[in-house]
Amino acid sequence: MAKNEVSTAAEKVAAAEKKKDKKPANPNGNWFQRAGKAIKKFCKDLKGEIKKIVWPDAKTVLKSTLVVLVMVAICGAVIFVIDTLLSKGIDGLQNLAENKAVVEETTKAAMIAAKSFFIA
Repeated sequence: MAKNEVSTAAEKVAAAEKKKDKKPANPNGNWFQRAGKAIKKFCKDLKGEIKKIVWPDAKTVLKSTLVVLVMVAICGAVIFVIDTLLSKGIDGLQNLAENKAVVEETTKAAMIAAKSFFIA
């Protein structure tokens, strides 16, 4: 009986060593099985989250839409006014620079004419 027990124990040890040598199988299955499970879980979670949504009534949607449209119109008007003022300011500065150049040219021409008048 001792030999029988030893051989049974040896068989168990050998079987355990074989299991260690083998590459352990993925407990979750292959890639397609995992993808299928993930998609199924995603759809189940999505359905649960959609049930939690509280949809506003038509009156609330209309009020919110009007508030958004009014704010867009106000912001657009403010931007238009600022843009117009800045454009007029830049045009004014350009005109001022051009007028100053014309005045300087006229002054130089007058001084040259005066010199030639006094020299002659």
